[in-house]
Amino acid sequence: MIRKLNDSYQELDKQYYLQTFRRYPVTFERGEGSCLWDVEGNKYIDAIGGIAVNCLGHCHPHLVRAIGDQAAKLIHISNFYLSDPQVRLSGKLKEISGLDRVFLANSGAESVEGAFKIARKYAHSIGRGGNIISFENSFHGRTLATIATGKKEKLKGFEPIPGGFMQIPFNDMESVSKTAGNDTAAIIIEPVQGEGGVNVADPLFIKDLRAFCSDRDIVLIFDEIQCGMGRTGKMFAKEHYGVEPDIMTVAKALGGGVPVGAVLSSEKVSSAIDFGDHGTTFGGNPLVCAASLATIEVIEKENLLQQADEKGKWIRSQITALNNPHIREIRGMGLMIGVEFDFETGPLVNKMFENGVLANSTAGNVLRLLPPLNISYGDLEKVMEIVEKSLKEISSGAL
Repeated sequence: MIRKLNDSYQELDKQYYLQTFRRYPVTFERGEGSCLWDVEGNKYIDAIGGIAVNCLGHCHPHLVRAIGDQAAKLIHISNFYLSDPQVRLSGKLKEISGLDRVFLANSGAESVEGAFKIARKYAHSIGRGGNIISFENSFHGRTLATIATGKKEKLKGFEPIPGGFMQIPFNDMESVSKTAGNDTAAIIIEPVQGEGGVNVADPLFIKDLRAFCSDRDIVLIFDEIQCGMGRTGKMFAKEHYGVEPDIMTVAKALGGGVPVGAVLSSEKVSSAIDFGDHGTTFGGNPLVCAASLATIEVIEKENLLQQADEKGKWIRSQITALNNPHIREIRGMGLMIGVEFDFETGPLVNKMFENGVLANSTAGNVLRLLPPLNISYGDLEKVMEIVEKSLKEISSGAL
């Protein structure tokens, strides 16, 4: 019997689990709405939402019911066979994305890997090379191929790194023009960079990038794993820019908390894929598809896109009103918010945790907020109170 104390679980975790996470000293037992409770009964407001996963908060009744009902009927069958939830989810994703084909995976990184395969297969079919260009401060996953697109410090110790990947400055069309050539298969971009510090792509840059790729038949991939599924106030961030990618990856919030990802692609590039070119054992099983359908239903029925837009504007106005001299910039769209400070934000996030709010420090000096799209204004007010209180409490030390 494990003693229900945070410390007890922390000690067992150190004995059993691969030590690759710097965990907070807490073990959660249950959640409801925007709140979590640990094994000792302490309550927290979740302003990071499982890193943009829990878009409906915790244990939304419609999602819980959908998972339970499906689990009682059919959980897994493999992709040798069809299931009703997979067919319906594929149709729904095609409808809301405007893209033609769907491939269901288990995670964001796996979705990006699938996108790379489709892009390279298409590129080779028209006589182009297979290089893939990404942008500085991007994050596309932690597999070997996806870390090849990201920060250089993440590569150390994992050599040899797969070839055919190169990186250029974000929002820099001149660098795109100089780097892309006949050996370029695809360019991948996050319309809003998440791990890189909530950096928003310039609208003119996105439009120029789309035109550049179209003119040269280079596959344009949008990674909407973090910024998709309502996070920015639109179902997908691409809608803010009025452009269509050739391939789009989604995951995180797609299943409301269950592990699921998707590659959405145009018919043009999808036509290069033949039977057996790609596959998955678990991807698109009936359980995760039922959860994803329920998640999309709630987003639509509860007007969570509008809520994300309005609440995001409210948060940014509240942060602005703090008039804190250490704030350099407030960035983001909807409920994907990054506050850049002139100091490392790790201590601030730790203090917020001590005060009962879960947040995140990214890119060194950025406070990242990714609360559930349906978080109440009451909980948001408490989050803002804790931000202000925590800034004051660390002011004598860290600042």
